[in-house]
Amino acid sequence: MSAAVGEMLREWRESRSLSQQALSDVSTVSTRHLSRVETGRAQPTPDMILRLAEHLDIPLRERNRMLLAGGYAPRFADSSLDDASLSSVMTGLRDLLDAHLPYPALLLDDYWDVVDANPAVDALMAGCSAELLEPPVNVIRLCVHPDGLAPRIRNLPVWAAHLHQQVHHRAAQTRDARHVELANEVAQLVDVTRLPPVGGPVVVLELESDAGPLHFFSTAARLTTANDAVLEGLHLETFLPADERTRATYKD
Repeated sequence: MSAAVGEMLREWRESRSLSQQALSDVSTVSTRHLSRVETGRAQPTPDMILRLAEHLDIPLRERNRMLLAGGYAPRFADSSLDDASLSSVMTGLRDLLDAHLPYPALLLDDYWDVVDANPAVDALMAGCSAELLEPPVNVIRLCVHPDGLAPRIRNLPVWAAHLHQQVHHRAAQTRDARHVELANEVAQLVDVTRLPPVGGPVVVLELESDAGPLHFFSTAARLTTANDAVLEGLHLETFLPADERTRATYKD
C-alpha cells in the first residue's frame, strides 16, 4: 500500500513540474522522507498524505483515492447534487443564477455539463439540434459543434481557442481523461492552431441572434471552500454585455 500511494504522490509531483526539494520547501517535509515515501520505504500517515496533496493542489476525489491506496478511509464526501446535505448550497447557487438576469448565466459541473441555467440562456440555444440539447448538455461541445452554436459564432476560431485553453488547463490540473477527451474534441471540430489576432481587453463571444449581433464576455466562479468532491468541480459561468448594443437588447 505504501508503494502505491508513494507512486501516486510522485506522479502528481512530477505533473506539477516540482522537484522533491521544491515540494519539501513548501510542505516542510524533508526531501529524505519524501524520497522514502515515494519509493514505498516509508508509510505516510493520512495527515502527511493530505498535507502533500494540498501543496500539490490535487482534486478531492484523487485525495480520497490516495488515502485508500495508503490503507486509510476517504476524508471527503462525494455526494449527488440532489443530496439533501447540499440543498442550501445549491439553493444559493441557483439564487445567483436568477440574480444575474437579464443576462445569461449557467451552473456547470467539472466537465462543463449544464446543471442549471437561468431563463436568459434559452434564447442563446436557438437553432441547436435537439440531440445536442439532450441532458446532460455540454456547453463546450455545444459551442464548437456544427449542429450547435458554431454556425452562429462570428469569431468561432477565437472563441473555440479560448474554450480549448480552458479545458486543456483543467486537464493538466486534474489529469482526468474526460478533460483530455473534451480538449481533443474541440481541437478536432475547430482548428485552434490558426487564429486571427485577438483585439480588446478580453476575449469576446460574438453571437448572431434574431435581435442582431450580440457581444459578451464571460466570468467564471468556483466555490473556494468546497469540502465535497462534487461541489469542488461546480462553477458559475456568467455572461455580460461587451457593448452597449447588447446591453440595450437585454434591457428592452
